[in-house]
Amino acid sequence: MKTHNVKKGKAGEELAVAFLKNSDHRLCEMNYKKPSGEIDLITQDGDTLVFIEVKYRKNLDYGYPREAVNRAKQKRIAKTALWYLKEKQLDDVNIRFDVIEIYYCSDGEQVINHFESAFSF
Repeated sequence: MKTHNVKKGKAGEELAVAFLKNSDHRLCEMNYKKPSGEIDLITQDGDTLVFIEVKYRKNLDYGYPREAVNRAKQKRIAKTALWYLKEKQLDDVNIRFDVIEIYYCSDGEQVINHFESAFSF
């Protein structure tokens, strides 16, 4: 089961990266891991460093993917972002926390929604 979730997560992240190539985002990191958690994607959008959580579902049986980014998940992402900023010695930088959700409608159509500034800390 866990292997399936990892593969599904990677597939979602690859779809998100492809989606972002059509924007001004420049990919800095994928799957940045620290003891506090993991950040799926870290990108540069103009002068803003963006920490992105990607949520991917095959259907909406359990709600929209974005709903899985609850307060506890947000805290883990924010703590991990602090690790990144410290590690890269980035003191005076604009940051943002985004969520990209990917799911399939009942007719099989793929939907990708990018929520900029989805949460803050």
